[in-house]
Amino acid sequence: MAGAEETTAGAKTDVAGAKTDAAVVRDALGVGTAVGLSGFAFGVTAAGSGLSLLQTCVLSLAVFTGASQFALVGALAAGGNPYTAAAGAFFLGVRNAFYGLRLSQLLALPRALRPLAAQWVIDETTAVTLPQPTRRAARIGFAVTGATLYVLWNLTTLLGALGADALGDTDAWGLDAASPAVFLALLAPMLASTTERVTAAVAVLLVLGLLPVLPAGLPVLVSALAAPVVLFLKGRGRETSSGPAAAAASTASTTSTEADR
Repeated sequence: MAGAEETTAGAKTDVAGAKTDAAVVRDALGVGTAVGLSGFAFGVTAAGSGLSLLQTCVLSLAVFTGASQFALVGALAAGGNPYTAAAGAFFLGVRNAFYGLRLSQLLALPRALRPLAAQWVIDETTAVTLPQPTRRAARIGFAVTGATLYVLWNLTTLLGALGADALGDTDAWGLDAASPAVFLALLAPMLASTTERVTAAVAVLLVLGLLPVLPAGLPVLVSALAAPVVLFLKGRGRETSSGPAAAAASTASTTSTEADR
């Protein structure tokens, strides 16, 4: 009987583990598919900005970070300096290095796999991986999201670039907004604190306010100042609010001590 109970318990554990893995795979496939299909918008936008089919496909294969790719082709389409456009795309991509610092500890992949995994360290894989309760689930989420997104993004980039001529005026379709919209949808739930929400709002206001006066690509770089500005003001606010409170507490403590004497 004891052996049968142990066998039954083991089977339940296996089933539960399979269900957990299946749930992670389902979530990862959902994110990878939804975002991967927006590669079509990038392919169309890149072709409309003057990039060749080869240049468009190499960007998706080698760079593989949608926000940076859209920033680059968007700046070029607006007549921006190529070096400024590349700088804006580069600084947008730097955030992936910070994702990598966290994911490297969470995934703990073998050293031989780390260079390959680094190519898949992007917003979407990070968003799927971080909430997972175990290392196994995190690895599954990262691998499935990365593989699905990489394949679909590059395939739809090719299709979009090939079909750009058939669509005609790409600006009229507004396809360049597709990937940023998906990115914002993934980012919004991660803005948990008031400080994070205020920082995001200030960054958006900076970009919108500077678009008419600065060359294409520069507003995105300047928006990075939102974080230090908000943190500085938050620190000043704490100092101001803690000053009178600390003085009052000190006075009360002194008075209490003297009364006891």
